[in-house]
Amino acid sequence: MKTITLSNIKKTVLIAGLAFSTSFAFAQETAVKSASTTKTTAIGTQKTWGTVDGVKYTGLVQGPSAAVADLQIACVFEYTEGDIFSKEALPAELNGLVHLDEALKGRLTEIRKTGKFKGRKLETFLITPDNKVLGAKKLLLIGLGDRNQFTPELMTEIGEIAAREALKLNVNTFAFASDLKDAGIDSPTAEVAGNVTKGIINEYKIQNGLKADRLEQFKPLTQVYLLAGPAFFEVAGGGISDALSTYKK
Repeated sequence: MKTITLSNIKKTVLIAGLAFSTSFAFAQETAVKSASTTKTTAIGTQKTWGTVDGVKYTGLVQGPSAAVADLQIACVFEYTEGDIFSKEALPAELNGLVHLDEALKGRLTEIRKTGKFKGRKLETFLITPDNKVLGAKKLLLIGLGDRNQFTPELMTEIGEIAAREALKLNVNTFAFASDLKDAGIDSPTAEVAGNVTKGIINEYKIQNGLKADRLEQFKPLTQVYLLAGPAFFEVAGGGISDALSTYKK
């Protein structure tokens, strides 16, 4: 039978403390290195990842309040108090929805909070602000529904709605912001970007078919800007490129 003495207890506690300190220090060092090596892309950077059916799909590091296009599309969940300002959301300086709310002088939050736009899945809400309030001439909100029910597959349907509504508004260009991380959802960036791209392409093909049968009229799309934050540009671009490649086979 082993005897446990006060001296042994002290040694055990000391060893455990040293092990914890070492592990914690290592974790801190790893986190710092990870943060310092994360590649970020400068605001305003853009790259055309490919073209399908005459439409250029261009990645753009820009927020939805500043992107220049005929139409800006932004996605929002059903409102929960302070959602885009929560600790789970991106910091205010990097949060596109916060910037959009600020550009609209708090009206984005007011519209959502009062239920004028409920953010139900696939619900749409069009805003036409005064000139120079936003980079785009019009703003279309698309609802994502209940944040607790979100799946990346939903973004294919969102892309379809985005294309359909853009054609109804007779625009040549539109910018699209998923705004999932802005809303505090830790979503798979590449998969989301790819699904949005597929949805837009699929719907544009359908609408072009209707146009060929003289069942629809609209201006042709020329460019879609897919917005991404500085830390997510390359990852999103990979998802967009993969999606585009499936239409070139």
